[in-house]
Amino acid sequence: MLDIKALRRQYPILERKVYGKPMIYLDNSATTQTPLQVVDAIRDMYLSHKANVHRGVFLLAQEATELLESARTRVQRYINAPSREEVIFTRGTTEGINLVASSLGQLLTPGDEVILTVMEHHANIVPWQLLQARKGIVIKVVPILPDGSLDLDAFRSLFTQRTRVVSFCHVSNVLGTVNPVKEMAAYAHEKGACVVVDGAQAVPHFKIDVQELGADFYAFSAHKMYGPQGIGILWGRREWLDRIPPYQGGGEMIKHVSFSGTTFEEPPLKFEAGTPDFVDIAALTSALDYIDSIGIEHIEAHENELMQYATAEMMKIPGMRIFGTAPGKAPVISFLVGDAHHYDTGMLLDKLGVAVRTGHHCAQPLMESLGIEGTVRASFALYNTRAEVNAFLAALHRILPLLGVG
Repeated sequence: MLDIKALRRQYPILERKVYGKPMIYLDNSATTQTPLQVVDAIRDMYLSHKANVHRGVFLLAQEATELLESARTRVQRYINAPSREEVIFTRGTTEGINLVASSLGQLLTPGDEVILTVMEHHANIVPWQLLQARKGIVIKVVPILPDGSLDLDAFRSLFTQRTRVVSFCHVSNVLGTVNPVKEMAAYAHEKGACVVVDGAQAVPHFKIDVQELGADFYAFSAHKMYGPQGIGILWGRREWLDRIPPYQGGGEMIKHVSFSGTTFEEPPLKFEAGTPDFVDIAALTSALDYIDSIGIEHIEAHENELMQYATAEMMKIPGMRIFGTAPGKAPVISFLVGDAHHYDTGMLLDKLGVAVRTGHHCAQPLMESLGIEGTVRASFALYNTRAEVNAFLAALHRILPLLGVG
């Protein structure tokens, strides 16, 4: 059982008051707060180890390089990647997916098919649409069932001899649906397709083993798992990293440059042009150590308990509609109350100290399929408490008359 009171001491921001009320932070799907030990690691890098990496022979540069490469090895262990050379540092999940779409896309030809799902974040839609405009590929979309789970029969029916890529989220950032990556990847591979997974909403909540999942690419972000902002990880299977061309050109990703031609480094440097954010990459190690010190299984159990309790209580509220009820969902609750606009609900909750997300959550095609413009989203993290959930519920009940509900 987690000692939440002790854990919360690592997050001074949680002691803030807003509008004279204790702040209840329930926007963890967008970004989690950062514990002091990660902040301390960033501070230590700036004060003791800051020098450009991979290029200097002096001690400071060697230290910074070692810290960055140690982080790469740490990520490899955390996701059980076969090789540290398969771990690429990016600016976030969005850049990771753009990297794959851009580089892998150079191998595609007009008429080749990419399968997506209706629940995708825009970051896993727009890069493929840009590729569609450039290369003339065909995009197909998997629908969802009433509980928010994927229609796997429809998924299988979309494959043809021209299907080249399947790209989908591990966990929906709106519905909380946990998609069966292993099953979907196995089927896609039977049909000869490459599998790309957006893992941004999965890695913070449960153990990830990329070898067990069987995908070819897996992208996620540090800032959703108690780490620094602006850092992402793309894991790619080595045979694909060797096969696809570089994403960007410049320093660090080259072996030799001349005006007659350029040769490239081996992965991962092949995909890491320019100076990386080595300060925050090094601090990422501290975030992974922090999660491991608590135990991802304990985090998962705690967050699930909060979500189940909140869901049961919310369903007692007149006019409550919760979107996404698939079994085993992640700790996300997207909802609407009666006919109240999601922005109105969110702004009123904010005045009572409750921070929730409102809008389409960068998932407009999903909203269209649900017949709505947007939702209110409450999402939970390891530092949230039953008392905070009760305060959130009390705030909901308090604003019902203002929303014209009840």
